[in-house]
Amino acid sequence: MTQLGRIQSDPSVSVSDDGVQRIDAYWRAANYLSVGQIYLLDNPLLREPLDRRHIKPRLLGHWGTTPGLNFCYSHLNRVIKARDLDMIYVMGPGHGGPAAVANAWLEGTYSEVYPHVSADETGLRRLFRQFSFPGGIPSHVAPETPGSIHEGGELGYSLAHAYGAAFDNPGLVVACIVGDGEAETGPLAASWHSNKFLDPVTDGAVLPILHLNGYKIANPTVLARIPEEELVQLLDGYGYRPVLVSGDDPVSMHRKMAAALDQALDEIADIQREARERENVGRRRWPVIVLRTPKGWTGPKEVDGLPVEGTWRSHQVPLAGVRDDPAHLAQLEAWLRSYRPDELFDDDGHPVPAVRAEAPEGERRMSANPHANGGLLLKPLDLPDFRDHAVPVDRPGTTSSEATRTLGTFLRDIVTANPSTFRIVGADETASNRLTAVFDVTDRVFQGERLPTDEHQGPSGQVMEVLSEHLCQGWLEGYLLTGRHGLFNSYEAFIHIVDAMFNQHAKWLKVTRHLPWRRPIASLNYLLSSHVWRQDHNGFTHQDPGFLDVVMNKKPEIVRVYLPPDANTLLSVADHCLRSRDYVNVVVAGKQPALNWLPMDAAIAHCTRGIGIWEWASTDGGADPDVVLACAGDIPTLETLAAADLLRQLFPELRVRVVNVVDLMRLQPSSEHPHGLPDRDYDALFTTDRPVIFAFHGYPYLIHRLAYRRNGHANLHVRGYKEEGTTTTPFDMVMLNDLDRFHLVMDVIDRVPSLGGRVAHIRQRMADERLRLRAYTREHGEDAPEVRDWAWPHQDVGR
Repeated sequence: MTQLGRIQSDPSVSVSDDGVQRIDAYWRAANYLSVGQIYLLDNPLLREPLDRRHIKPRLLGHWGTTPGLNFCYSHLNRVIKARDLDMIYVMGPGHGGPAAVANAWLEGTYSEVYPHVSADETGLRRLFRQFSFPGGIPSHVAPETPGSIHEGGELGYSLAHAYGAAFDNPGLVVACIVGDGEAETGPLAASWHSNKFLDPVTDGAVLPILHLNGYKIANPTVLARIPEEELVQLLDGYGYRPVLVSGDDPVSMHRKMAAALDQALDEIADIQREARERENVGRRRWPVIVLRTPKGWTGPKEVDGLPVEGTWRSHQVPLAGVRDDPAHLAQLEAWLRSYRPDELFDDDGHPVPAVRAEAPEGERRMSANPHANGGLLLKPLDLPDFRDHAVPVDRPGTTSSEATRTLGTFLRDIVTANPSTFRIVGADETASNRLTAVFDVTDRVFQGERLPTDEHQGPSGQVMEVLSEHLCQGWLEGYLLTGRHGLFNSYEAFIHIVDAMFNQHAKWLKVTRHLPWRRPIASLNYLLSSHVWRQDHNGFTHQDPGFLDVVMNKKPEIVRVYLPPDANTLLSVADHCLRSRDYVNVVVAGKQPALNWLPMDAAIAHCTRGIGIWEWASTDGGADPDVVLACAGDIPTLETLAAADLLRQLFPELRVRVVNVVDLMRLQPSSEHPHGLPDRDYDALFTTDRPVIFAFHGYPYLIHRLAYRRNGHANLHVRGYKEEGTTTTPFDMVMLNDLDRFHLVMDVIDRVPSLGGRVAHIRQRMADERLRLRAYTREHGEDAPEVRDWAWPHQDVGR
């Protein structure tokens, strides 16, 4: 053992010779099944000589990482049985699908979930045929794969998912295979720091296995090519104790790996036992196994005179010409027979008892562990009554509150009522986003050094903050996928950092909707605050509402977008989102003081509808309006109502209808989204022939995307963010983007024919007001009092 804590596994304390043979037989079986999935259309057990008719017409899949994954799985099965471990398996390498499917079939889980893929020769033929085949299954460790919580199609998130699964799961061990290509990504590099947030008392354990096979698609990997001492120093610096396993001789490697796993699991057990029996034990170094094997191990060593095993050439399909090249076909047959399938499968194609016996039983099988199908374990949140947190609203628009601060009191009570099934994650923004009430009852969990000047930092807690949106997203996904609940709060502009992670999770949910055995999980809930219209102090870099556009590209049955205009509607929306299942909910709400519009009963009714006429702000008296002022978002709602007030004063005869949108999906036709309004209802709100001036929180084009099929779309004019921003005042921000009340009045003047040319002087006055107010900001550094302190008039303006 070196000063840095490097451990070389000791094979002298490994398994017996008979144990090695049993592990090796299981490993050979998994490797055989993996190769068969890539290549074979028929003749799954080589009952006859291999012929081109038995080969798939299109050879897809990835061999290079697969034997290493099978090797780890085989050894993890041994320790699960020996120690009665509750363990799940996260496969980080992006193309490990053949391994995950092979092991699920060997364990019997695959045939239980998909009875037509039976545990015999007929099922084996179907298992092979379906892989990367039209109408079949993907090449990744996809939602269709029993035992998976991690889609390997995009690299970088495995370790964050693994830690998310371990939080608040004190009996669980998550074995996470980190590929050396994956380890080069930014998210994975940050994920090593997750050990500073793992509480050995209340959380489970993560056992990372860094698999160094040396190559990506065509290039060497960084961590496989740096000196071993440098790699050990890196992992030591991350706070881990590396256990090293390397070689290419199967018998020797089985002994080394068995010893390494026993040592690592003994260390994990010691850490947890000491932490749970004693207090203030301090942060400990968790083990990490560094496994170095050849890429494409046990596959063809050479093809067409070029080295394959141990090189980048083994990454995908090492023998690509088997249908047309007899030499390749012969080499494939020799490769398959090298695993000695006649020893591994009986005459009917069942795995022989010795192989099957290597797998654990029941829910101890990693492919059948309920934590990998978290909906089986999901329990509803114990939600307090959100109405208890309502702000009083006697008259609309005359009092103010901070919407997210109000939400924070609701979240505080949720944290209290659900101490082990609810977490809040965010990139150092929980307090900034005004959710500070949660710190009345919980700390930010942190296992690192804590100083007397720190606030709300502790070794345990339900708030997790780290300045990496990737980690926040990955942790929360792992937490949700294993049957718990949570909320991701973020500055609106920087949620874009996880665009790709959101995409992958939405795709996962889309697929699981069509898998009856996958039980629904709690929705992924985003709270986006510090938003575009109130980032005037931070400036242009912090002003971007475009995440909504990204979200709207996903399948409509998966995504929901809510823009509550005030505190009470935010409470109602939050309660709904936290009760929901299998969605991605995006809620955009401001944190700055803002007017309260609706008392709680009216807020609930409005949110239930998702869209509606605010009669108290309208002057159409229930008749056909001359113009519709629509709005979605808190600042657009404020400017729309201020414009309605101006129009009432300037044109008392004008019939104005104010429509507020909370649920953005209501704008779509019912044929396009489950929340969409039928055309009849949409037409009743917006009319088919009157101008609609729509003030929107985000980019204007999104509203046109949602409503382009609607009657009267040509009459729809949208104002929103048009990429104009700087460090300035709140009202100057809306003026920069022509979303201000005066510009909305000008839009009405320009689009209501009945007003005629007599209003030119009023339009000019509106333009002059914009110039005057902008000049005021330049002179005084703040908005003019008549804008800053505007409130809804006390008199009843409805007709």
